[in-house]
Amino acid sequence: MSKEPGPVHSVFWVAVIPAFAALALILFVVHEPARPAGLRKMTNPLSRRELAGLGSVYWWVVAVAAVFTLARFSEAFLILRAEGAGLSLMFVPLVLVVLNIAYALSAYPVGALSDGMNRIAILIVGLVLLIAADLVLAFALGLWSILSGVVLWGLHMGFTQGVLATLVADSAPPELRGTAFGMFNLVTGAALLATSVIAGILWDAFGAQWTFLAGAVFAVLTIAGLVPLRRLIGSSDEEAQT
Repeated sequence: MSKEPGPVHSVFWVAVIPAFAALALILFVVHEPARPAGLRKMTNPLSRRELAGLGSVYWWVVAVAAVFTLARFSEAFLILRAEGAGLSLMFVPLVLVVLNIAYALSAYPVGALSDGMNRIAILIVGLVLLIAADLVLAFALGLWSILSGVVLWGLHMGFTQGVLATLVADSAPPELRGTAFGMFNLVTGAALLATSVIAGILWDAFGAQWTFLAGAVFAVLTIAGLVPLRRLIGSSDEEAQT
């Protein structure tokens, strides 16, 4: 017996529209830029020689990003935290809505700000926001305080995601930027999988509070890693000018 499409089916059909719109943009609007003249050709960008050519600054950026990823586990744990505080299943999407609104409202102004400011300083601000989010979520007593932690989490994403990508592009040789982003996403993707597993184990063994406190510790370690990175970037800029 066939069933009439219900509200749930309609939601999924509406969700298809932006997917097709994104595909159309990729096919008809976004084009691969021409390769700049003068770049050397490579036979195997994933060879040991080429990966070594990415340079120490790039690999330090990747290492810092990996530790940073350990600090920001899957957003599913934010939903679990809100559910544990009494948010009904019907309003669970509200957590992601609040998160993405905070992210969207902060990403553009922070990106514009990073063009004229020290990017490491902006990253540190983002990490301080993440630490604040972790502490609020760890010790929150009610739903409203948890939602404020979600807002801080979204703001930290606006302060960090685009800046990290810019650091990758700036620290890699132009002819190896595709390889640089591929390795960056590989390492941070593996770190995200690892931190979600760690967060799940901590959650089951000790509860939500210790999960978010562990995230705050990794965020502090990331800030510690940014200090030498700032010096490395400064020295590489001086070498480029001489």
